[in-house]
Amino acid sequence: METPLAKHLVSVCETQPITVKGLQQLLLETETFELLSNHNSPAEWMMSSVAERADVLIIDKGLGAHLVLEALNRLPSARKGQGVQRPGVIIWGMSITEAEALRFLQSGARGIVRKSADLDSLLACLHAVAAGRSWMQDSVFREAVPQDSPLRSDLTPREQQVMELVEQGYKNREIAQELGIRPGTVKIHLKHIFEKTGVHGRHGLALTGLRQKGVITLLSQ
Repeated sequence: METPLAKHLVSVCETQPITVKGLQQLLLETETFELLSNHNSPAEWMMSSVAERADVLIIDKGLGAHLVLEALNRLPSARKGQGVQRPGVIIWGMSITEAEALRFLQSGARGIVRKSADLDSLLACLHAVAAGRSWMQDSVFREAVPQDSPLRSDLTPREQQVMELVEQGYKNREIAQELGIRPGTVKIHLKHIFEKTGVHGRHGLALTGLRQKGVITLLSQ
């Protein structure tokens, strides 16, 4: 007799009971996931007895972007038990801006998905994050991210440095200080990068760079 595969345990920080019920029903229909617990806030989850068992943690962005970022920053120090791994974090919400999504990713989130996503997309996100990968809907972003954008090898070494810092969330003045150049020179480099990649806007540029490096997987809807 074959031993059943262990399911990935999912905790969720969500205040809408009907949403939790819907998620629970969806996971019951899978062979790979099980809803472990629901909490009103990330702080409540961190204090719970089941926190160290969760493989995936879903946090509702509706709780507040500041609270979500605070939770992401606290997770490493809250999970120092020997042999305990930080759960893969998915941020979901009805409304997520480009800037918020990138900040969540840069702070350690693995998945970004809208609550309006279809069930297949939500499951794809769960599978990717449970496997240790990052995943997001490209519809979160206002700027369309060309799938055939030139690779970073088409950029000059200095442009590649600027793009790397943009991906890390640096502002123009901070990039100038880091590279020892003038802020005006940073703007010129960004202008050339935008022209070469066909992407307009630093959020879309950061997303393009992360995708080309294989850090994240995008799914169009």
